[in-house]
Amino acid sequence: MLELRPNCECCDKDLPPDSSKAMICTFECTFCADCVADVLDGVCPNCGGELVRRPVRPAAKLAQYPASTKRVLKAKGCAPTKAL
Repeated sequence: MLELRPNCECCDKDLPPDSSKAMICTFECTFCADCVADVLDGVCPNCGGELVRRPVRPAAKLAQYPASTKRVLKAKGCAPTKAL
């Protein structure tokens, strides 16, 4: 089951469980669509994997399977992946 992390690791933008702007890689690194498009070029800066839209958990399931509240933030933000 996905953690549904609450924020973008680059800019710390809130990404609630129903957000259509949340993007993840296969390790569940989580970024906003703006950072993925403007900074990361669709590539996870942590693992090099593809970033895709995170699925939305149905509201009826959130009570039983809540989203994570643990915020993950890269201390220095994200550098463009082309520089990696």
